[in-house]
Amino acid sequence: MANKTITEYKKVFEENNGILRAATAIELGVPKHVLYKMVKTGELVREAQGIYRLSDTDPLGNPDLVSISLRVPKAVFCLISALYFHGLTTQIPHYVYFALPRDVKTPKIQYPPIRVFHLSEKPYQAGIVEHELDGVQVRIYDREKTIADCFKFREKIGMEVALEAAKDYLRQPRPNVSLLMKYARINRVEKVMRPYVEALI
Repeated sequence: MANKTITEYKKVFEENNGILRAATAIELGVPKHVLYKMVKTGELVREAQGIYRLSDTDPLGNPDLVSISLRVPKAVFCLISALYFHGLTTQIPHYVYFALPRDVKTPKIQYPPIRVFHLSEKPYQAGIVEHELDGVQVRIYDREKTIADCFKFREKIGMEVALEAAKDYLRQPRPNVSLLMKYARINRVEKVMRPYVEALI
């Protein structure tokens, strides 16, 4: 493998923000054995299972969200992961929480540890916002949808987490209560949420 060839393979990564899924790299013309060789020679870093990054690029600021987004294109980060991203919780996520459509199987991922929530079409689609993290498009529910989801899944994450998030959100400048209640209706938790929201306003 001549240096020129390695340079060409590196260019494939450079054109994709320095990070690729193995399957995508192979589709773009980087043979599998070359990926392994580039890891051995220090050109690539294995960031996660099936995810490779050029070693001369900055380490990922959000490795869990980026690696899941690359491996599970339909993932939308929710609940504690989304609360943490939006600065609405004191909880440190021990899992990566994400939503998938009902008809998409839970992926087999050993690391990072994941919690997957399958949603029907309307709740899944509502409130998705794309953010660019480490050069990768990452989908995260907006603040209001995240809080409505916390009330919907209060038995899984704890009512205190939902209440803490609602309090923190309503203390922020210009909270959008009508949007919050719109998502509560989509999630069918309006009756549960309304008294708490009214008491906190």
